[in-house]
Amino acid sequence: MSMTDPIADMFSRIKNAQGARKQSVRMPASKLKLEIARVLKEEGYITDVATRDIGPGKKEIEILLKYFEGRPVIEQLRRVSRPGLRQYRGKNDLPKVLGGMGISIVTTSKGVMTDAHARKQGLGGEVLAVVA
Repeated sequence: MSMTDPIADMFSRIKNAQGARKQSVRMPASKLKLEIARVLKEEGYITDVATRDIGPGKKEIEILLKYFEGRPVIEQLRRVSRPGLRQYRGKNDLPKVLGGMGISIVTTSKGVMTDAHARKQGLGGEVLAVVA
């Protein structure tokens, strides 16, 4: 069975694993998921991300989750643009999350980055997610 929104599935797996206080979560790999995980790691929302082969032509991503004083670091992880309703924003219209305390993950012509990096480079794009 094909999955219609693999990024929403990724976010659900992360939220469910954090709710169960797991140390890590695994999911099927894709380039976009790997880039989203890289941004989350750079911004300090997760500890680490790794890929591994699970068979011929199949890879898996393992994300090590991060907790602070027993609570998950990621309090909010929400998909913005979805397959049924894409959300594109210009550089001046990129959303600020919690007054700059959170991030928006944006895919631009220069790759996947946070809203702050996209604004600094003068880029707009598709707003994939909001993280706080």
